Amino acid sequence: MSYMWNEFNIKTFPAETIVFRDGVFCPDLSTLPNAPINTKYDLPVHIIYVGEIAGKNRLDVLVGAENQEVIISVNIKIKKPAFLNIFIKNAGKNSKISGTVFLDNESELNYDCQARHLYENTAVLIKNKVLAGKNSNSKLSGMAIIDKDCPGCASDIAFVAMAEDGAKIDFMPGQRIKSEPARADHSASIYKPTDAQVFYLRGAGLSGAEVDTALKEAFLCE
Repeated sequence: MSYMWNEFNIKTFPAETIVFRDGVFCPDLSTLPNAPINTKYDLPVHIIYVGEIAGKNRLDVLVGAENQEVIISVNIKIKKPAFLNIFIKNAGKNSKISGTVFLDNESELNYDCQARHLYENTAVLIKNKVLAGKNSNSKLSGMAIIDKDCPGCASDIAFVAMAEDGAKIDFMPGQRIKSEPARADHSASIYKPTDAQVFYLRGAGLSGAEVDTALKEAFLCE
């Protein structure tokens, strides 16, 4: 699936795959059905969600297998008003769900990421990156939930945004922790290129538009 890298900057690796394009499940690109992951696989499970979305969209990540690694790669462009809800539930003892959600918003975006731990010693570690285009509106919420009698969990729902002129961004982070975690982090920040970075790129002969492109690529890939 080299086109994942060529078109969406998503690296593929040996894994069982569940692939969505433009919000639609693609069985021809997937090695697993779009269903709860209740079977332990020797390889990691790679959930890939790419393309362009509009309207209401939902991605469910449900893990019930023990000792299973799940990696989420999301790279989505929003040109029309869109809602995206990602619901993550980890009930597999010692299972880990991690990944990066990249959202390129040129319109109106409502995004909600909810991550729930339903068993002890589970991990959910999700980094959310938002590129907020000129005059766009992004409402970003995240909720980490660790249920009662689920100690030793690692939870991190992080947000970082890069905003162009006139962009509006609302962060709404939250946590509900009912058991003592191994770690429980939650962050939201704005990324702004430094003057030194811009000066260096201009000194290398890049035009203003090329500098903007290079900085966006750095933000995506860092």
